[in-house]
Amino acid sequence: MKNKRVGILMGGMSAERDVSLRTGEGIHDALQERGYNVTKIFVDRDIDRVLRQTPIDVAFLALHGTYGEDGCIQGLLEILGIPYTGSSVMASALAMDKLKAKQLFRLYNVPTPPYYVVRADQIDQLEEVHGSFGFPAFVKPRCQGSSVGAGRADGPGDLKARCEEALRFDDYALVERFIAAREVHVGLLDGKALGAIEIVPKGQFYDYKSKYGPSGSEYHYPARLSPTRYKGVLNLAERAAQALDVGGATRVDLLVTEGENEYVLEVNTLPGMTKTSLLPKIAKGAGYEFGDLCEAILSRARLHQRRPEDLESEGSSSSTPPPGGGLQAAPLSDA
Repeated sequence: MKNKRVGILMGGMSAERDVSLRTGEGIHDALQERGYNVTKIFVDRDIDRVLRQTPIDVAFLALHGTYGEDGCIQGLLEILGIPYTGSSVMASALAMDKLKAKQLFRLYNVPTPPYYVVRADQIDQLEEVHGSFGFPAFVKPRCQGSSVGAGRADGPGDLKARCEEALRFDDYALVERFIAAREVHVGLLDGKALGAIEIVPKGQFYDYKSKYGPSGSEYHYPARLSPTRYKGVLNLAERAAQALDVGGATRVDLLVTEGENEYVLEVNTLPGMTKTSLLPKIAKGAGYEFGDLCEAILSRARLHQRRPEDLESEGSSSSTPPPGGGLQAAPLSDA
């Protein structure tokens, strides 16, 4: 890759723009120090024109949130024929959509907290929609990251306020059963777990301030679990990644209860790469310095769609892999 022109795509148009800028700066500096030909590309609504005017051979995605982590930029790069880091268009979109991801988790018998969704036109009937779901509950936008617009609801008044806040960022609010548990995050590379880290936020939950503020959380690597349970958590994270068919460097967020239950919250296809981000901490525990991790991610950059010229060069005898890499869905349990 050192003879390639690498564009670091950063910034973007989501609520996570500031985090993306910090992620991009860190990646740029690390790769530049190692002799790569890197260029910062600030993503805005003119990104299609910028990419046509800026000669790059590969795109390193340092974007977060909508338009960057949800398949939009991935689709543009596929059209332009620029290999990129991270997951495919489809996998990116599914992972970003918390509702669709949870539906797939259920299909593949990956445990996830019970949930329902609220539309803006249901706010006045919220008590009826919530029914016997119970409290406390946890509310978040359907398609956002970094805990933007998310919060805990301890009663009907809280629930309405939390749903209204989440609906500022999305057309749907996702309401989950609140589960008292430890937060454990697993870093993966090509679907294989690198390790698990436990987070103890200083605030009520692992919110934006706890994630990116100074001394916002305590971190324990490896996560404080028995060897058998630790292995089980890594396996569960790999199953969640497989259910969504994600690739490259990813992070799976889980809840681990004091009993024997673990739940997958979500899969992040473009995890943060700032000084306080979890993936670099996990990777370091697995032997990857920050620069090593950046190089590992870059080396996996590719196009995911087969282009007409590729099919012509391969000839009619080549076989096409089944969608999703041939994954077979597990039967649904009664749970």
